[in-house]
Amino acid sequence: MMKFKKAISMLMMAVMVFAVSACGGTKQTKSEEGGKTVANGKYKVAFILNCSINDGGWGTACYSELVSACEKNADWSMEYTDNLSQDGYYDAMVAYCNAGFNLIYAPGGEYTDAVLQVANEYPDIAFAILNGDADVPEKAKNKNVSSLLPNAKQIGWIAGALAGLMSDTGTIAFIGGMELTTTVAKYDGYAEAAKYVADKEGKSINVLDAVYANSFDDSSKGIEFANAMMEQNADVFFGDASAVDSGARQAIDKHNSEKGKVEVYDIGQPADILGQNECVIGSQITDNSSLIELSFKAVEQGKFGGEVLYGDLQNGVLSVGKLSELVPSDKQEKYNDYIKQMKEDTFMK
Repeated sequence: MMKFKKAISMLMMAVMVFAVSACGGTKQTKSEEGGKTVANGKYKVAFILNCSINDGGWGTACYSELVSACEKNADWSMEYTDNLSQDGYYDAMVAYCNAGFNLIYAPGGEYTDAVLQVANEYPDIAFAILNGDADVPEKAKNKNVSSLLPNAKQIGWIAGALAGLMSDTGTIAFIGGMELTTTVAKYDGYAEAAKYVADKEGKSINVLDAVYANSFDDSSKGIEFANAMMEQNADVFFGDASAVDSGARQAIDKHNSEKGKVEVYDIGQPADILGQNECVIGSQITDNSSLIELSFKAVEQGKFGGEVLYGDLQNGVLSVGKLSELVPSDKQEKYNDYIKQMKEDTFMK
């Protein structure tokens, strides 16, 4: 049965190469112009994605970070396949394994089951899961899987502190793509930081229950959720849902336009998206490229797999983007002080 499955995968590889090339879904970075020859060529990383690299959110940020990592490491080149459905993860990864790629990069915990399945079948290939759970590397029998794990609670804190300062209605909202462990941790951090900061400001905060789209590319869900939550008086939003977040920002901008003023805000992540939408007042930034570069070095040294690579405010993987002029100067000063406390591990202590 396994031989049959691998034969089918080889056929799928040929189909994918044609299909992806036809739609422009495979790219290679500048790093292809130079670099050391290893086996059949340079080191190659394949990136699979269930949303679009042009979604203006998660997909765009993850793609840009991988491109950046490759451009800074000239021995590496990359290809990607985006807009994959869940039942396409396995075949996409197997195709890249059979094509001689050294590293398969999956940007989310939702890829875990497929990654572990393929990693067990291809012991000589390295696999990295961004936001993979801490116990995932132990589950790979060949010890060829690592989790790249930014501190999800700190990500929530960064957004929550700003939300606690900026909410006028006392109600804030969170939209998730899927109910993943990391997404839940982001929501929890967002809620606790917002409540703490609001209390320091002499007010209280109601954090609406998180809603999940069960999708990362359905922008209409974002519009639907945002409208429903604004009806519940939410005036600050944070999300972990890629194109769904883009839909939410679209709905918020429309609401603000109809009101004739910006009264509902959004906080972006994982890249600095200030200026992308009028409602965006700030961003939480995750420098996933630094975690990817650590993966590259481990692959080159033959030491990759079986570990968790962590990223937080302390080591610079997490940071804060520019703040909008909509955030008053006194609140910007307070916010920066809260971020300093987070870095010094004194926040909420």
